[in-house]
Amino acid sequence: MTYLLFPGRHHLLTDFQLDYLTWAISGNPADLRDANDQPLNLTSPIEAVIWAVTSANHSNTRRNPLPANRREVAIEEFGRDLDAPSYVYLIDDLGPTPHFAEYVLKKIEVDSQSRFRLTPQNTVVGCSTPSVIAMYEALGFRILPFELTDRVKETYADRRPWELIESLVQTGLAGRPWRTDRVWITQAARATRRLYDKYNYGDLIVDLHRRPLLTDDGDLTATRDYNVYVRSFDEGAPRKYARVRDFLLPGRIVDIGCCTGSLIREMTHDDRLRESDFYGIEVARPLYAECLHRKEQGAFANDNVFFYQRDFASGSIFPENSINTFTTVALTHEIESYGGRAALENFLRLLYQQTAIGGRWVNFDVLGPDDRDQPVFLRLQREDGLDDDPAREFAPDDREGLRAYLLGLSTYGRFLRFARDFRHEEGYRLPYHEETVEGEPLIALRLEDACEFLSKKDYPDNWRSEMHERFCFWSFADWRSALERVGFRVHPTSYAFVNDWIVENRYRGKADLLMKTGTDLTPMSYPPTHLVLAADKLP
Repeated sequence: MTYLLFPGRHHLLTDFQLDYLTWAISGNPADLRDANDQPLNLTSPIEAVIWAVTSANHSNTRRNPLPANRREVAIEEFGRDLDAPSYVYLIDDLGPTPHFAEYVLKKIEVDSQSRFRLTPQNTVVGCSTPSVIAMYEALGFRILPFELTDRVKETYADRRPWELIESLVQTGLAGRPWRTDRVWITQAARATRRLYDKYNYGDLIVDLHRRPLLTDDGDLTATRDYNVYVRSFDEGAPRKYARVRDFLLPGRIVDIGCCTGSLIREMTHDDRLRESDFYGIEVARPLYAECLHRKEQGAFANDNVFFYQRDFASGSIFPENSINTFTTVALTHEIESYGGRAALENFLRLLYQQTAIGGRWVNFDVLGPDDRDQPVFLRLQREDGLDDDPAREFAPDDREGLRAYLLGLSTYGRFLRFARDFRHEEGYRLPYHEETVEGEPLIALRLEDACEFLSKKDYPDNWRSEMHERFCFWSFADWRSALERVGFRVHPTSYAFVNDWIVENRYRGKADLLMKTGTDLTPMSYPPTHLVLAADKLP
């Protein structure tokens, strides 16, 4: 018996694939040639197609728009036109690894209860991607090349599925209807066209490509250590909930940027909200997956908890005037940092539209100083580590090396590194100079930049991610003005505050703020670090 293993993400099936598979299954086995244009020398016809649907745990991203169950539906319909049965197995993503081909084979064997033990002796692999071909060839498999005509020159007989998706996107972004596009009708398989039409997946894919805030895998950044991020959110959830709980209104409650649902977990234990429905919106795929896992494990004290992987900043999710309470924790600065001011202001408008009359948005986030351009001095500790080699280079994947290096720096040395890295990729060059005042070496800079350093200097685990993020772009007064422009009114008990623990344990004695009064240096109080802001939508 000979099997054809067909691995791929399979978000889109093509007429070329149907014709090629029909020929490979029903034609003369002696006519089949491999990716090196050598005879396959099959001793028997192909009797079954084994579809390995990779990235099966990913969906709603540019790279993986369709959920695995929908891809499987299209494959089953597509397979009905073949003269051999199709078997579909879902393969979770492992990230970059040279052992992925081996994992696929083992996963199929386990999921098929050992019915399919695919070996080079009983299986050929269908694939047109040279890097994937190399992985299976290294295991001894022969390759049917599908669209690939020359692996050295990388030439192809027809458009590959991802190229058809790109064509669909370009059609949609140009404002033309993708359903009637000639390329779509003549090259996408009927099973795919029926699926996309029924569930409107073409519009979804076009919309995903309009979202500049996200990476292709649906995350805000590729540099974040999510293990550290999750641990911090989980540990801080009770403390953060204590800050916002009295502002929450019962009803439909939506936590945007919900991480792993830790704040929603606190809400479901609040008796005042026992009749409410809770919605968690999380854009980052690893965090969304953990939300679903926690719900399966019974982490929430209310059955009416729902999670969605969506980019709230790009478009409406809920009907207008329908949500009683929106909450965001440590989110708005990320929208500003990765999407820019226009994205943040659009986010505020979307919130206002979807908030019910009499409803409220509660925002807990970092905060900038009132007088951001005020010239100040930083007195930095220079004896608590090294201050040499502030420009040392690290490989992108050398997270531990960078972390160890940062931990070994003095506060002064870490500032030098901060000045080099902060928003560098975005084109920002932090203005500062060193100055000796009253015999003391100091750093002269703007108050906003000083506060940015203070807020980030103690996060070596996620340094690369933190270097993209602006914390201090708006003061409390700036927030009030921005909210009033879209129609919100700031609740009078909203407030800004200084995190006293951070001041005493991370700032004081390591990075002191000073200002010059005449010719004298005067110690400054640290500006507020956070705000709890409740914005009401009044009748």
